[in-house]
Amino acid sequence: MPVNFVPVNFRLMLEVKRLAGQTAVYGMGTIVPRFLNYVVLTPLFTYTLTDAADYGVITELYAWMVILLVLLTYGMETGFFRYVNKSNDPSLVYSTALVSLFITSSLFLSLTLLTSGSIASLLNYSANRDYIKMFLAIVAIDSFCAVPFARLRSLERPLTFSIIKIANVLIIVGLSLFLLRVAPKLYESGVPLFVNYFNPDYLVGYVFVANLTGSIATLFMLLPVIFRVKFRFSPGLWLSMMGYSLPLLVGGIAGTVNDVIDKVLLRRLHGGDEGLEVVGIYGGAYKIAVLLSIFVQMFRFAAEPFFFERAGKVSAKESYAAVMKYFVICGSLLFLAVNLYLPVIQYFVGPVYREALVVVPIISFSFLLYGLFINLSVWYKVNDMTRYGAYITITGMAVTLTINLLFIPLYSYMASAWAHVACYFVMVIFSYFAGRRHYPVDYDLRSAALYISLAIILVFVSLYIVPDMGLGATLALNTLLVGLYLLLAERRDRLMTIIFGKGDAVV
Repeated sequence: MPVNFVPVNFRLMLEVKRLAGQTAVYGMGTIVPRFLNYVVLTPLFTYTLTDAADYGVITELYAWMVILLVLLTYGMETGFFRYVNKSNDPSLVYSTALVSLFITSSLFLSLTLLTSGSIASLLNYSANRDYIKMFLAIVAIDSFCAVPFARLRSLERPLTFSIIKIANVLIIVGLSLFLLRVAPKLYESGVPLFVNYFNPDYLVGYVFVANLTGSIATLFMLLPVIFRVKFRFSPGLWLSMMGYSLPLLVGGIAGTVNDVIDKVLLRRLHGGDEGLEVVGIYGGAYKIAVLLSIFVQMFRFAAEPFFFERAGKVSAKESYAAVMKYFVICGSLLFLAVNLYLPVIQYFVGPVYREALVVVPIISFSFLLYGLFINLSVWYKVNDMTRYGAYITITGMAVTLTINLLFIPLYSYMASAWAHVACYFVMVIFSYFAGRRHYPVDYDLRSAALYISLAIILVFVSLYIVPDMGLGATLALNTLLVGLYLLLAERRDRLMTIIFGKGDAVV
């Protein structure tokens, strides 16, 4: 039976196209750096650091870094978006947020550097205190840069945003390649400068050197954005922004715990060098699944300003429903592609890390659920009900911690992978039903269920039902499955027409 064409509202089509375009441009600042991460840094680290424990150090400290970045930005980025859209003086909003982050970041860096020895001991890195110092400096600089980047997004300057983001990663990638690949060869060749100053046993430390250099360079590139405003600070405005942002801080911490606490707990619950090795192996495979989170991050960067800009308009709810629908279609497609082309993508990580590839379908599906949550969270953000965001993410955090603490001793990183799915599934359900009560949006749940279920079924069939046919035949079959999905999406919902068609196309 042929699938009937579903008419798409012309205005909504244009809005979805506009958001898709901005998502693509913001993707230059997100997917291009992440892509470089995959094709350069991830293979570089996992092939060079053949001891998984070394990569475990990087994985764990970067997990702590994500938590600290949320603490040090304390929801101010989203608070800035909310107030800059309803203020008669956007420059004052920006300046107030910027001054606030400058003070807190400076205090953090000063205090933690003075106590870096104690921090290193607490984190079990007493022998690598210099790692901790660089790690703290990166956190302080990156947290301060959050609002200048938000300013670029609010001014709809995605190209500048993307150029700076890409330049940051190019610096990190270039320096990492030099320090981990070129410099050791120069050292072995007896070049005096490298014999005297390069340490071939300090490769993990050089990873942090490269990142710190990139963060400092980013700060300098953002100086025109930082100083293109008269510095003013409004205590009243700041208190209002903090009132809006602090619930987001609570929710942000909980959300970050959901994302990264597994890396911390895996080390602690396994213990010692074995724990670092497990974290490293899990972290290497996890990197492949993060391909889907790149798409979600691109979407979030473009969607947040769009959601706030549409808020208050008569057709806002229709717009949100349309965006959700096409996010599900595209997100499910990417979930499908990541897992069906895993036989090729797996070579982005070194051999020692591939034993954990079983987590890739699980983790990538959890990122799809997280993208659904971003769509469903619009109701409490545009209605200044951010406390609900805290309630939801704290609930998710409770699920994450419970599953990890109870089941890591039994199932190791498999427990961590399923904890991600359970956490985001609970958050999606909680947000949907709370949103139905406070700000009901008529989402197309039937369409969402169709596309998500189809993607899961196709992945399951390819990975667990179809026998091994060799790489070429497997890729051919999987490409056919992706093509069938795209055909359905085009026939049913005009996906290709909306994304690639002309703006005045009649659907």
